[in-house]
Amino acid sequence: MPQYAIFFGGILMLIGAVGYAYGIAMGSASLTALIPSAIGVLLFGLGFTARQNEGPRRHIMHAAVVVAIFGLGAMVGRLISKRDAITGSAGDIATILTAIVCLIFVILSVRTFMSARAERIR
Repeated sequence: MPQYAIFFGGILMLIGAVGYAYGIAMGSASLTALIPSAIGVLLFGLGFTARQNEGPRRHIMHAAVVVAIFGLGAMVGRLISKRDAITGSAGDIATILTAIVCLIFVILSVRTFMSARAERIR
C-alpha cells in the first residue's frame, strides 16, 4: 500500500511541475499550478514514511487517504464552480487529472483496507 502512495504522489508532483512549466512557457505561470504537486509531496512523504515504519503504517496510510480525499474534493469543487467556463485549458486538464489520480488512489486504498480487514478476521 505505501507503494501506491509513493507512485501516485509522484504522478501528482509531475502534473504540478508540468502545469507550472507550461505556465512559465506561456508567460502566465501561477503558483496554483503547483497544487497537484503539494498533494503529491504529501502522499509521497506519507507513503515513504509508512514504508519505513511498520508499527504506525496503518495510521499513516489512513492519513494519506484523507489527503487524497481532500485533494479530490478540492478539485471537484473547483470543477463544479467553473462548470460553465471549463474550456479545456491546461489548468482545467491539470484539475481533471488531479481529481482522477486522487480518486484512483482512494479506490485502491479502500480495496486494500478491505482486504487487510478480511485477512485479520480470518
